Parts: sequence; structure tokens; C-alpha cells
Amino acid sequence: MHFTTHLAALAAIPFLIAAAPSLETRQSSQKITVDTTKKYQTIDGFGFSAAFQRANLIVNLAEPKQSQLLDLLFNTTTGAGFSIVRNGIGSSQDSRKDYMNTILPKCPASPSDPPNYVWDGKDSGQLWLSQQAVRYGVSTFYANAWSAPGCMKSNGNDANGGMLCGISGSNCKTDWKQAFANYLVKYIQLYAEAGVKVTHLGFLNEPDYTTAYASMNSNGAQAAEFIKTLHPTLAAANLSSVGINCCDATGWSVAGQHASALRSSGVEDKIYAVTSHEYTSRINSSPLNTRAKVWQTEYSDLNGGWSTSWYQNGGSGDGYTWANTVFNGIVNANLSAYIFWEGVQDRATNNNNNEKLILVDNGSYTVSKRLWAFAQFRVVRPGAVRVGASGGSGLKSAAFVNADGSIAVVAINTGTGAQSLSVAVPAGTLTGAQAKAWVTDNSHAMDAVDVTMGADSVTASVPGRGMISFLVSKPANATVGGKWYMGHRIQE
Repeated sequence: MHFTTHLAALAAIPFLIAAAPSLETRQSSQKITVDTTKKYQTIDGFGFSAAFQRANLIVNLAEPKQSQLLDLLFNTTTGAGFSIVRNGIGSSQDSRKDYMNTILPKCPASPSDPPNYVWDGKDSGQLWLSQQAVRYGVSTFYANAWSAPGCMKSNGNDANGGMLCGISGSNCKTDWKQAFANYLVKYIQLYAEAGVKVTHLGFLNEPDYTTAYASMNSNGAQAAEFIKTLHPTLAAANLSSVGINCCDATGWSVAGQHASALRSSGVEDKIYAVTSHEYTSRINSSPLNTRAKVWQTEYSDLNGGWSTSWYQNGGSGDGYTWANTVFNGIVNANLSAYIFWEGVQDRATNNNNNEKLILVDNGSYTVSKRLWAFAQFRVVRPGAVRVGASGGSGLKSAAFVNADGSIAVVAINTGTGAQSLSVAVPAGTLTGAQAKAWVTDNSHAMDAVDVTMGADSVTASVPGRGMISFLVSKPANATVGGKWYMGHRIQE
């Protein structure tokens, strides 16, 4: 998604430090209980895209602004701590407008002829951004094609839909499936040579929607046909570790159809995740029926004018709205990843709407509270397992056990008044541990608040319509008690 015409088509669709006694009496007291014996999905992370040359906005920023913005995106202490970058695999002949250029500007005469790949070492700024992300410890990179090069498609154009030749219903004279699979492998290899390991690969983006820019049509069964070519091609190139994602549907309902078709076509075991957007239908309270993981790989407020607010009448661009949106996906739909649309964008594009987290303009930047909604989830690191969390009134809560054994709890106060929130953890968890908490609301952006530690609980205050994140962990310099596992100390 990135053009205004597309937007119109889819239009339908911390302050309180250790609270004084007199203040505590005016707050309601709530309790959340963490149950580490109840285990749900494993989290792969949270992320954003900088496709369609948006990454160049960061590339072109002068210091110190450039480093400051990178910190906002990737720093796990002061920023959002994003752990996934979604890059667009280009298919266009050139970089006019904001198109993503192909590595195959001139196709061979036939699918079996050797291709002449051309690599500019920039990839619309995405390679540089990915290299910076690696410096911050990011290790999950999702390469996603909007279309195959035009010569491989039924309409001879990378734009305006069309199908991959060789797929049922494409009505082409030649079969380009293998050539497209090779093309995708080459892209991964080029990134690897530049020090970035692509971990996940998607070959479709909103295949149920035709656009005037890069787009390619497919249903779930047709996608399965290509997966049967792509999967062994990755293996032959020693890239079996790259997970295939499919199919970045425009909405949750279509993603459900894709999941069903992939399963019935016998390729569910060949994919890593079923992927979806939320433009044409939102995530509901039921997880998709699939054994694969499920990622939400793109969504944003395409229609609202640029806003930096946390809560302003519950608007679709509010940070508070996005805190609830991500929470709903992770907790109610068992998502393993949630990826926002554009991390950065300028003022001129798409009437300066809310499809970005950070506005970059005139050599500077402005941060929206949508970014800080994602930052509240930075306590949940890749590899974390969601566990049970219950209790409390006027609260939404979720708990996770990170791979290092630390316990992360996120909670949203849906009421208008501040609440004193206690989080009860398994007995013995707090022995030799430390606890931290951060809040975001209209006045704060992932600001630290004081935490009171009891025998088996931690307590802090969360503002009305605010979000709080707790992290209970073993101090890095602690020597007591040996290893941690699922929140419990294991004696050695």
C-alpha cells in the first residue's frame, strides 16, 4: 500500500513514581496473576517496513539526526526496539516515483536462458537500513515481493495485477515459475554477500488486489503451486533455513481462505507463516486455522491526517488505538509477529497521513505515539513464549517468558483513572531478581516508573488510558541461584 488512489479504495474499511499514600487511596487497586504453566505461541517480534524508497529518508538524514532516528527504531533501551525489518523486493524497470527497481532490468528471451542480474548495492536504501539494523542486533529480515518482473507475468508488466506465468489460469505460452524462484534466491544471496541474512521470504503482496504499481494476482491454491517450486529451489541453494511466508492478504478473512487452500494443497508444512494485512477485514477473536505461524505483516491508518497523539477521542491513528490493535493480534489471534507499514515517510506523500510512525521532513523528524505503543512491547523479545495472565478490572494484560527467563507483562488501562497495578508471579521468581516498569500515555513515552517489590509480586501505577510494561529479570551481575527457566531459578 502506498498510493493515494489505493488509500481511497480502502477507506471503508512514566508519570507516577512510587505513589504517596494519599494518592494511592484515590486509585483503584488491580491484580494480574501470571501463570507460566499455560503456554501459547512463540513470539518472533515486532517490526516495520521502509519499502518504496522510504529507507532513503533515513539514509539522507545528516548526523546527529540519523543516529537519533535509528535509535528510535531499534534501540531496546531508549527506542521501540524493533526486531523485524520487512523489505520490498523490487520488480520495476527503474526507480521513477517511488518504485522499487528490479535486479533483472532486461529479461532473458526464455525462462531457461541465463539471466543478467544487475545489483546497485542499495536496494532503494533498504540494504543500508538493514545493515544498520544488524548493528543493533536485529536478526529477522522479511524480504517480500510485490510482483515478479513483468516479463514473467501474464500481462507483461510488473504493475496492474496479472499472474505468474506457469500458474494455473495464467494462460501463458511459457512457464516462468522456476525463473522467478531463482530470482528470489538471487536477491537473498545478494543480501547475504552484504552481511544481511534474509530469514523469511514472501513472493506475494495483497494478491487479491490489483494496483497501478507493482502487484500480482493469486489465490491460495495458485500460491501453493509456486511454493512447490520455491521450496526445493531454496533447499538446492542451501537456503532451507529461509522461511516461506504466504500470502500477505489485504485482510484477515482472505488470509483465512489462503490458510485453508495452502493446507488442502499439501504445502502447509512447507511454509513458515501465513501472513495477512488488516485493510479489508480486521483481526477477529479467533486464530487462523493453520499449523503454521501467523504474522500480521502490514497495517496502518491510511486515511487519517498526521497525528502524534496518544489518545484523542480514540482515533484510528492514536497511539492508544495502536496499543490495543497490536494487543488484540498477539493475545486474541495468537500472532507471532506484528509489523507496521512504513516506519518513516515524508510530509508530501499521501497527504501526510498516518501510515508512518515517524515523519521525516526538512532534515528533521517528528515521532508519533504509535511508535511508543510498539515500544511498550519491546520488553517482549524474539523467542518469548506467551503465558497465562488473568485478573484485573478495566485492564487488558498479557504475559510472556523471554528466552533468557525474564518475565514481561504488558497491560492497557482502559479506564480514565490511574490504577495501582500488582503483578503476581510464581513463588520464588523474585528471589535475587530486579523489576522495572515503563508507561506511555498523553504525557509520557515509555517513561520509567518506580516499582514496589513484594514477596511474589511487583506493583506500579498505570495512568488512565495508559499502557504499562513490566520486566522482571535476573540482574546481569547476579551470581545467586544459577540459571533461570520459565521464570523460575534453576539451581546448578
